[in-house]
Amino acid sequence: MVQSRPARIALRVGTVFTLAFLYAPIVVLALYAFNRSRVQRWPIDGLSLEWFGRALTNSGARAALLTSVRVGLGATVLALVLGTLAAFAVQRYRFFGRDTVSFLLVIPIALPGIVTGMALNATFSQAPVLGGVPFGTFTIIVGHATFCIVIVFNNVVARLRRTSRNLEEASLDLGADPWQTFRFVTFPSVRTALLAGALLAFALSFDEVIVTTFTVGDDPTLPIWILRNYSRPNQGPIVNAVGVVAILLSVVPVYLAQRLTGSESVRRGAVVPPA
Repeated sequence: MVQSRPARIALRVGTVFTLAFLYAPIVVLALYAFNRSRVQRWPIDGLSLEWFGRALTNSGARAALLTSVRVGLGATVLALVLGTLAAFAVQRYRFFGRDTVSFLLVIPIALPGIVTGMALNATFSQAPVLGGVPFGTFTIIVGHATFCIVIVFNNVVARLRRTSRNLEEASLDLGADPWQTFRFVTFPSVRTALLAGALLAFALSFDEVIVTTFTVGDDPTLPIWILRNYSRPNQGPIVNAVGVVAILLSVVPVYLAQRLTGSESVRRGAVVPPA
């Protein structure tokens, strides 16, 4: 498609404006994290790494980071198991109410976080069968898994829709049992979708605040620690530094997931020359 010079300029200006609209606040946060002064004012007084050093030695921030990692890994594992099983059930089998089940599996990502948090809080605090579940890492993992399942489910379903069952049927016709067919045929075709879904689920869990607020116990996650300390003037610069670290930790899995899905699309879209 050939574009005129004014059109190209307009597209570039629009792209720059959009990126500035999205990332200008993050740039301001990063500048305050490197600010030499404890006071947040513009322009900043100079650049310094002091607050990052203090953040690394802050026991509360370190403990919250470890809690976030544990919660993210736990929620990701739970989402991988349940989301993958649901995806295979919905995509590979025909049964009454299949479309309804698929719709219900996707709904949690669209529900207001505060509603999900309230429902989980009421369930854990007044669990009819268990007599109440103590709030802690387990309750946060369960809360995060409710929306992380959607990410894994969507990734695996999308991949299964693009994967023909002919290879699986051929494997079974040639004498392979169902486990061998899954191991050598099905799993290789969906493993990048599983890995991308796991990375995105971890990133989503790592950043979650609203649901965590209703399910957290005595050990806060990193976002909750930031929220609790943000209003304390003496903790402001350290919180900014921790926020920058949280951004970097969140970007890495999203970037890897994007690379995985992008490279897979390129391979599938490549034209194989005739022999």
